[in-house]
Amino acid sequence: MSSRRAFLAAAALAAAGCPAWAELPWPSRPVKLVVGYPIGGSNDRIARELGRRLSEAWKVPVTVENQAGSGGTLGADVVAKARPDGYTLCFLSSSFATNAAVQPSLPFDPIRSFTPVAMVARGPMILTVSNAVPARSMLELFALARREPNGLSYASPGPGSSGRFAMQLLMDAAGIRMRHMAYPGVAPAVTDLIAGRVDVLIASAPSVYEQVKSGHVRALGVTSLGSSPLLPDLPPIAQMGVPGYRFEVWWGILAPSATPQAVVEKVNAAVGAILATAEMKAMLAKEGADPSPLTPSAFAANIAGDIGMWRKVAKQADIKAE
Repeated sequence: MSSRRAFLAAAALAAAGCPAWAELPWPSRPVKLVVGYPIGGSNDRIARELGRRLSEAWKVPVTVENQAGSGGTLGADVVAKARPDGYTLCFLSSSFATNAAVQPSLPFDPIRSFTPVAMVARGPMILTVSNAVPARSMLELFALARREPNGLSYASPGPGSSGRFAMQLLMDAAGIRMRHMAYPGVAPAVTDLIAGRVDVLIASAPSVYEQVKSGHVRALGVTSLGSSPLLPDLPPIAQMGVPGYRFEVWWGILAPSATPQAVVEKVNAAVGAILATAEMKAMLAKEGADPSPLTPSAFAANIAGDIGMWRKVAKQADIKAE
């Protein structure tokens, strides 16, 4: 064999054993950020702003692809099955953990199929009531619910939603019961709350705060443990008869399992730098959220802890997927 043939044969063997995508420095081509929720909501808005800033930092396009359905499951499944090279990432919220707690057969393992990369933000939810409900405080609402067990109704976007679990925790803490009314999303639930067809709703600030300010519904408290700088005019529910009560929505980024640690750390560092900017803090505040960067390992522990906790809550309250 000639030296030229030997060289070409060696090159071919090297290429077969080491894919081209692994040879180039990351990122050297567009990165896709998959969002498992519809266009226009908080998940989508935060992902697009973060993607724009990551694109500026990395000098490559970062595109957002919405794969809405099944409480974020469809989008997560796309990422779980993607090549673990860092070019397909998943932007998700805490509903990933609550949904995993009630789904008996997900198309992926919520722990083993992913590499947690970065937590982005946290934010409290708001408990609101219809103007038809006579209660003007949480203590009055609790008293009303105790006088009429299951007499009041509450809305949520389904059994695996954050609102459903936030309400279940509250009912358990306060020793009350209300009737659950499932909706296909937050928007129709807010519409029925305004119309008085449902009594109570726990939802994110962007979903209901404008309706609160306009007087269409009343807000009784926030789900953060202490006063929220994002909603300073609303008292914490934990200070009104249910000490220790807390529920916060979070947002973060996952990658497929076996994504190289160097890539994970690079994404985490870039996200942390963006979250430290005044512009990103202001953008998150509009979504009722605070920057909450975590290391990949801390974020992994957060997800695993949440899934374990919500599975216990779901079992005790018999919360099941519809």
